[in-house]
Amino acid sequence: MYAIVEILGQQYKVEAGRYIFVNRMNDVENGATVEFNNVLLIDNEGKINVGAPTVEGAKVVAEVMDQVRGDKVLVFKKKRRKGYRKLNGHRQDFTKVMIKSIEA
Repeated sequence: MYAIVEILGQQYKVEAGRYIFVNRMNDVENGATVEFNNVLLIDNEGKINVGAPTVEGAKVVAEVMDQVRGDKVLVFKKKRRKGYRKLNGHRQDFTKVMIKSIEA
């Protein structure tokens, strides 16, 4: 059983017992239980339920595991023959979330 859920404006495929990394949720503590109600699709052993736009009465229950930072992404800009070189780095903040259950 899996579901497609919208979390903070992005869509994720979630399954019970697995964890995902979502964009940082600032207002939650580690170990807190959160519910996501924007469930767009549920697949229950081949029986697919698609919402219009969301599935009525469906929710995904998850537990916040940790606040982590992603790998560093280097952004290098260069203009040839002009002596212009710029190197910037960026690390994105993520929240690690364990999916407890999918309730339809």
